[in-house]
Amino acid sequence: MPFFDLDADKLPAYRSKVVAPADFESFWAETLAEARQFPLDAKFEPFDANLPLVEVFDVTFAGFGGHPIRGWYIKPRGPVEAGAVVKFLGYNGGRGFPQDHLLWPASGRPVLVMDTRGQGGGWAPGDTADPVGSDPAHAGYMTRGIGNPQSYFYRRVFTDAVRAIEALRSRAEIDPARVATAGGSQGGALALVAASLDPSVKAVVSDVPFLSDFRRAVGLAPRDPYGEVSRYLAVHRDKVESVFRTLNYFDVVNHVPRAKAKALLSVGLMDTICPPSTVYAVFNAYGGAAKQIVSYSFNDHEGGGAFQEREQLGWMKTAL
Repeated sequence: MPFFDLDADKLPAYRSKVVAPADFESFWAETLAEARQFPLDAKFEPFDANLPLVEVFDVTFAGFGGHPIRGWYIKPRGPVEAGAVVKFLGYNGGRGFPQDHLLWPASGRPVLVMDTRGQGGGWAPGDTADPVGSDPAHAGYMTRGIGNPQSYFYRRVFTDAVRAIEALRSRAEIDPARVATAGGSQGGALALVAASLDPSVKAVVSDVPFLSDFRRAVGLAPRDPYGEVSRYLAVHRDKVESVFRTLNYFDVVNHVPRAKAKALLSVGLMDTICPPSTVYAVFNAYGGAAKQIVSYSFNDHEGGGAFQEREQLGWMKTAL
């Protein structure tokens, strides 16, 4: 894949023109307050994963609307001394199996892996339903409920992400002041949004984040999932402005100015799913002072892969 976005020397300075809605703050405050009317009811059931060096728990907690959200909690055996991580998943992946999530426990940090409601039919199985319906939508998740920010799919998912942090903090062994969020692509977006909606999060790791600078991404990305929105608009020609008005409530660029956590991001300059300019838009809008980004010049959406994981492990030693 050749370079297709801005020239490499112009990318680091790129800033999005997206503007947050006037009621952005109240919209999210009311959304979270509504969710917290339901007891968190976090349950951690011991699970035999045949992994003798860690303890594994099958997790359920109440997310948006009190809906049950599944996950895994995996911790090293013995005392917890290195902080803990909430991990979010990429688009259309589910929580999969405990052995899929051993990076952070191997570094001494417990991890709570949040299953993404309604997803898990793509590259890893999921176990969480989304009981909320939708108006007519394009195949996939990007246009479900897109006619109104109150009904949009990601309103529920973003709320689930904040509740996942609360579920992790409900564990007696967790220091609530030493919690990080992490993920790639959709998971990278959720890690950033969760750290913005809960500014007490101490550190955030986000690789090739999705859901960012929507208007630019929808018109630029050669591959899905952003294409779901463009194809929807090709049919609903009269809904362009209303769609992007909804998406402005969920654009990561509009969330991250409120974040305070230390942040480590990564970007692939040949990324055809999350164009690199949209990642730099997030980085440049990020509110926390302690932030850095690692660039991989010749990589697509896989980004830095194990090279970036190595970066994260070293960075987290001082960040968390």
